[in-house]
Amino acid sequence: MPRDLRKPILELLSGSAARTMRVSSGLAVGSNMIWLLQAYLIASVVSGMLAGDSFSWTQPEISGFLVLGFTKVVLSYLSDKKAAEVADAIQDDLRREIIGLEASATGASFSFGAGATAALLIEKVALLRPYLLRYFPARIRTMVVPVVIVFIAFYYSWAVGVILLITGPLIPLFMALIGWAAQNASEQQMQEVSTMNDLLVDRVSGLVDIRLLNASRRVLSDFEIHAEELRIRTMAVLRIAFLSSTVLELFAAIGVALVAVFLGFSLLGEINFGSTGAPVTAFEVVWLLLLAPEFYQPLRDLSAAWHDRASAAAVAQDIHNWRDQVRAEIVRPTGRDGGAFLGLRARSLSVRRGEAVLKFPDIDIPDGSSVAIMGPSGSGKTTFLKAMVGLVELCSGELRSGDVVLSQTTIEIWRSRIGWMPQAPSFLNETLRYNVAFDETADIWPSLKVAKVDGVVSRLPDQDRTYLGENGAGLSGGEARRIMLARAVFASPQILIADEPTADLDRETANLIVESLNMLKRSGVTVIVATHDEVLARQMDQLIRIGGAE
Repeated sequence: MPRDLRKPILELLSGSAARTMRVSSGLAVGSNMIWLLQAYLIASVVSGMLAGDSFSWTQPEISGFLVLGFTKVVLSYLSDKKAAEVADAIQDDLRREIIGLEASATGASFSFGAGATAALLIEKVALLRPYLLRYFPARIRTMVVPVVIVFIAFYYSWAVGVILLITGPLIPLFMALIGWAAQNASEQQMQEVSTMNDLLVDRVSGLVDIRLLNASRRVLSDFEIHAEELRIRTMAVLRIAFLSSTVLELFAAIGVALVAVFLGFSLLGEINFGSTGAPVTAFEVVWLLLLAPEFYQPLRDLSAAWHDRASAAAVAQDIHNWRDQVRAEIVRPTGRDGGAFLGLRARSLSVRRGEAVLKFPDIDIPDGSSVAIMGPSGSGKTTFLKAMVGLVELCSGELRSGDVVLSQTTIEIWRSRIGWMPQAPSFLNETLRYNVAFDETADIWPSLKVAKVDGVVSRLPDQDRTYLGENGAGLSGGEARRIMLARAVFASPQILIADEPTADLDRETANLIVESLNMLKRSGVTVIVATHDEVLARQMDQLIRIGGAE
């Protein structure tokens, strides 16, 4: 059974957006219906001229035609304006949702990469606009305007009504047949766009390694393969779009031609059947001839926008899949409660990571002591530390420091008392001073001295005013790690949590960090580190080993 492709799109239209789109569609229908009245006036003028009436007799019809034309323009403008407002609002809401959720997570989702998320945010969300501006109003017009025209046609000529009834349904029938192929092609194209973006992000992040390994040719070959695949997917979508438009234009042209031929021969007296009552007059012939193209126009507009609908359905499905991703979300504050910080105690902690649930041992860390957390890679050491900082939500359990329990109401005061030193250094494209203190006027030198990196900073071209760039240009791995320690120390934390502070460092540099951590402990700061470094672990007062997932 084919899927209901409207459901994922309509889920994006709710509340005021749905009401505004109904108003916009109603205005579009009203704009189309005005043409029926204008056609009536044109038929009156033409039939009057054929009957020999003077030009002055036609003045009211001309005035009425102009007034109706102005009204039609106004209704069309208002319809497009309201649809554009809904499209802009939906795009803005979706982009705020994506940015907000990604910013509140402590890492990328488990199946949506950074490139795919960026493609969804920038390229794919924008594809909802053509659907709302073109397809949605065209669908409503198709449900109303052709029905009214068919009733008018049957009132004057049942034969014309039959022609419209036979040729009209061929268009939606053909659209239904190509719809499945169009949707499938659009989904494949969207998936290839995401893959291409993820590939680009991955290769750019590893550009230095690619050059060192002399793998440029292979990387370019991969890009060429994926680019060709994207081209093939895109051309498949365009082939379906052009094929559908061409065939539907043919059906519409044949329908209008059949109506014209029948009415022409009827007016000449060559055909003596098909009229509902008396033989058709010049007025009726002209009016029905003007209405025939308008009968097919909403169907043609719908077919032209069919690709927009297929793309929007694919995007809506992508948004649905993105919302269903499992992420490690940061704890969000809902208030600000205070209290005294004394050590750290954890009871029955568990955190969800993907489909797995990590359970951690109960710990009691006295105020001013130091603890090393050890375990095999993948056992959840980093997740354990992030839980202590409030960077991931707990499935169960309680974290307490003195009389302060980690919760949404205490998270702000909790984070203000805890210093965090991540495993991977990260910098803003600002000065070193701003990267440490997030304040250009602050004095960061005491923190630099504690982190044993003041000598390094003093040798930089502009010392602490040196711009680092996002990659920490000018700093070695060990120096960057010590800048992260200085950042954590600057806030004067009562608890310092460090993730693999000595990983991948030579022994001399690692010893500098160990010395800094011991200095903090002697000053009364509670120090908690996750590490594989046995030398560092032996310097700590307590050792806690953790296992894996259940």
